[in-house]
Parts: sequence; C-alpha cells; structure tokens
Amino acid sequence: MNQTNNRKALGKGLEQLFNSEQLDFAAFEQEIVSTTPDADIKMIPIDEIRSNPYQPRIHFDDTALQELADSIKEHGVFEPIIVKKSIKGYELVAGERRTKASKLAGLDSIPAIVKDFDDQAMMEIALLENIQRENLSPIEEAQAYKNFMIKMQMTQDEIAKRFGKSRSHITNLLGLLSLPQDVQNDVINGNISMSHARVLSKLESDEQIVDLSNKIKSDGLSVRDLEDMSRTEVVLKKKHNIKVKEVSTRYKIYESTLRDLTGNKVSVANGKVIIPFDSDADLDRVMEILNVEIGE
Repeated sequence: MNQTNNRKALGKGLEQLFNSEQLDFAAFEQEIVSTTPDADIKMIPIDEIRSNPYQPRIHFDDTALQELADSIKEHGVFEPIIVKKSIKGYELVAGERRTKASKLAGLDSIPAIVKDFDDQAMMEIALLENIQRENLSPIEEAQAYKNFMIKMQMTQDEIAKRFGKSRSHITNLLGLLSLPQDVQNDVINGNISMSHARVLSKLESDEQIVDLSNKIKSDGLSVRDLEDMSRTEVVLKKKHNIKVKEVSTRYKIYESTLRDLTGNKVSVANGKVIIPFDSDADLDRVMEILNVEIGE
C-alpha cells in the first residue's frame, strides 16, 4: 500500500523515516534534533506533558528509570524530547523515559522540540521508538507489531523487512497474543521468559497453558523441561483429573503451520479449520496472507 499521500506535510524527518527501505527511529530523531536551531529548543513544564496516547508500553523498569534519574540529576538532560502541542499542554512524540526520569529527578521542566504530527504519525512513532530501542516486553512488542500491521495494512513479511527482523521472529511474537491474559501479564512482568512463552503459545488448551505457566513459576521449569512436558501425549487436566483427548499428529502439524503463517491461534478438529480474528482489519490481513481475493 502506497503511504506517500498520507505523509504529506508531516516533515522531512518523518518522510525520510517511512520512505527508507528499513525504518530507523534513531536516525529520524537525530535528524530532528540536529536540524533544530538551539533557539527553537524550549524548556517546557513537565506537568504540562502527557504520554503519547498511542504509547504501547505498559511496564516501565523502575530500577532503570531510577538510574536514568540519577544520571539526569548529575548531568542534566543531554538530548531534548520531542512533543506536539495539544489543546492542553503537550503530547510526547519521543522521549517517554527521559520525561519520567526527569520528573523522578525532581525537575520542573525539560528541554523539548515542538513539532506538529497527526494522530497516525503519533502512533507510528511511538511504536517505532519502543520496538527499535528494545524497551518493550515480548507481549508489548507483539501487540505493537499487530497494531502497526492493522493500521498500515502490511503483511508479516513486510513488517519483518521494514523493522529489520526475521519473519519467524515476527510470527513467534504474534503467536504470544493467543496466550491467556494472566500468562501474558506474567511475560510482561518478567515472570515467564520469551522462550517459555513461545512453547506455551503452541499449546491448544488454555487450562494446560495456565497449569504449565504456574509450574514454570513454582518449580523453575527449564525450556527443555517445558518442551518435554508439552509433548506428553497424556496430560492430566487441572480440575477434572481426566485425560485430554489426543489430537492427530497430522492435525498438530497443520495447526502449527497455519499458526506460523497467520500469527493467529488456529485449530483443526472435527472436520473444521478455525482461524480466530479480533477485528475486520485482522481478518483482511489473514485473508491476504492466505491469498484469498474477494470480488467487489
């Protein structure tokens, strides 16, 4: 999909960012900072700044924030944040951690560059900053990619190329979004590793997933242990203490292949192939991946 018309008047930095073959947030931010005259960098009250409404990050590392705050207390804020003017105060475009750490350090104001971006640009920039600076948990990164794919109507292959990631990395991350919410929260909070979560995301039963995730936390299961347990043909259900019906090995292969292809949790059973989706845009994405064309 050609995005050129959608990016008119967004500024040279943003145009260069999205017209390049591979997205580079650091280069985009540096372009804005280096081309802004010192006279245009303003000190604005921190209390007048609110987070980018499209900020995908849920969890901020308190220890890392405190370390940055200590550095700011001693050396100040080296690089200005980027904001846009809003009806009341300012909205962050780039520099969430610097802003939070500055407030933690007791500063009343922070150096900032004011730029005008529309809502679409605000969302894209927020995702790029967090994804490329690796500040997101695997779940937050997965949701960011999914939102980006839906908003920009891009495929997994296109997303992988644009962010400089492998297709398998994108697929594995998107697969984590099929996990029960409590398990996703454990991944966000660092109680379960990405490697553990990837194994859990291949399982069918939510009850089994939750049961095994609890064992990871209580028993310290290694990824190898988890893989061995998840391959066990007879699994005792947590509540009913009965055997789970064994799924055809061929069906498991089909399910795994379709999950890797679509990034959605697919089930093959009882003469049906079920591919769940959470929005019309997500359905359109799946249909495109499957090369299904619908006539107008």
